[in-house]
Amino acid sequence: MPSTPRTEPWDVHRLPSAAGRNVLVTGGNAGIGYFVAEQLAGAGATVVLGSRDTAKAETAMASIRSRVPGARVRALRLDLADLSSLKASVEALRLDRLDAVVHNAGVMLDDPPRRETEDGHELMFATNHLGHFALTSWLAPLLAAAPAARVVTTGSFAAKSERLDLDDLQNTRDYRPKRTYGRSKLAQMVFGLELDRRLRAAGSTALSVVTHPGGALDSLTPSRPPVHVRTTGDRLRGLPAGLFVQGKEAAAWPAVRVVLDPAVAGGELWAPRVFGLRGLPRSAPLWDHLTDTAVAARLWDASRELTGVDPSIGL
Repeated sequence: MPSTPRTEPWDVHRLPSAAGRNVLVTGGNAGIGYFVAEQLAGAGATVVLGSRDTAKAETAMASIRSRVPGARVRALRLDLADLSSLKASVEALRLDRLDAVVHNAGVMLDDPPRRETEDGHELMFATNHLGHFALTSWLAPLLAAAPAARVVTTGSFAAKSERLDLDDLQNTRDYRPKRTYGRSKLAQMVFGLELDRRLRAAGSTALSVVTHPGGALDSLTPSRPPVHVRTTGDRLRGLPAGLFVQGKEAAAWPAVRVVLDPAVAGGELWAPRVFGLRGLPRSAPLWDHLTDTAVAARLWDASRELTGVDPSIGL
C-alpha cells in the first residue's frame, strides 16, 4: 500500500490526536510497553494494558493517569504463554472494534535450563511468537471492524544476527538462552511481515508493520515511580552509553509512530534513526533474512499447526 506523503515533520513530543481509537498494548504495564501506553494515552487513545499481573497493571494505570489527566486506560489480564486462555481474554475486552494492537510483551531468559509452558512449548518462543500469533487470530474480528487497523509487531536488534531453524523452532537441541531469545524475536518479525503480505493479497484495509526499539537501558529511562525508579547514580552511570543507545521512553517512539502516522505503510520496518540503536523513528530497510518468503510461509504453517489458529482468517 503506498505511503501518504507528510507535509510536516513527525514530532515525538506533539503527537496527532488519537481520540476515539482503541489500542491494546501487550506488556503495557512495564518497560517499553508502559511508555507506548503512556504516549498513546497522552494522544487521546483508549489504551488497554495487557498484562499477566493485574496488580502491576493497576500500578501502571495509576502512573499514566497521574501524568495524563483524563487518560482513558484499562487493564486486561493476558497470559501469552497460555494459548488456551487467549480467547477468553479477547472476549473480556468488550470492545466493538480495535484500531491497533501493539505486540510488545516478551520474556527473555538469561540462563539455562530450558523452560516450557504447560502446552509443552519452549517458553520464549511460546510467549514472544506463538502467543502473539494466536492473539492476532482471536482479535481478527475486532481489527476487521476498524476502518484501517494496524497490527504492530515489536522485534529486536537481537534478531538481526540470528536465523530460524525451521526443523527445531522450539530449540530442543543445543539450547542457548540468548540465541533462543533472538530467534523468538526474529520469528515475530517474520510473522509480522508475512501477515501483511497475506492481508494485501486478501484486499484487507488492515496493515501489519514491524518495529524494533533499538538499544534501551533502564539507566537512561526517566523515572515513573513506582513502575520505574531511576536514581541519580543510575542516571550518571548511564550517560556514556547515551552516545550509542537510549532509554525506554525513546524506545517506544517507533511503535507509537506506526500506530498514529497515516504515512506508515504495511510491510515496513520502523526503527531508531541512528544505526538502528537510538534516535527518532524512521522507516528502515528490511534486513535481508526478513525478506525470505519461503521461510516465512514455512514458519506460518508451523505456527498455525502449533496454535490451531490462523491470524489471516477474518482480517
